[in-house]
Amino acid sequence: MSISLKSSLSKTIRLAVLTIICSIALPLLVKAQDANNANQPVFNHFALCAKDLKKTANFYRTVIQLKEIHHPFNDTVHVWLKIGEGLALHIIKGDCPQAVHNIGVHLCFSVPNLDAFIHHLDDMKIVYGNWGGEQKKIQLRADGVRQIYLQDPDGFWLEVNDAK
Repeated sequence: MSISLKSSLSKTIRLAVLTIICSIALPLLVKAQDANNANQPVFNHFALCAKDLKKTANFYRTVIQLKEIHHPFNDTVHVWLKIGEGLALHIIKGDCPQAVHNIGVHLCFSVPNLDAFIHHLDDMKIVYGNWGGEQKKIQLRADGVRQIYLQDPDGFWLEVNDAK
């Protein structure tokens, strides 16, 4: 057997052994990590109270452009919208307390193109602005992310930004 063939076989055997070790060790490592974090909570959904369920749900479907997803209640007082993989926004019709909402308490969505989203808002005549309340102004974060703020029909604040 030539030296290059031995070397090639040797590399192939080492690669096969490494693959076998990884296929055994990686699942064990993941299980060990899961055991260490077995009871750590993970974010599942955010719920909002809506005085007018149709109006609020329509806002999130058409303005924010979220997709409605199935919910188990099969009733007329819940709408669930997808806000990420395995994540939902639950809108619940109720006798919501009248409150002035602080901009510091808000939901945030990132979009790939903030300018296109702003154009969409302008087309729909939706009021938006920066943190200070200046209409049609974009807020620039220290890290370069551009963001705007708007309110849903119930007065809850939303941030939309172009964070990657």
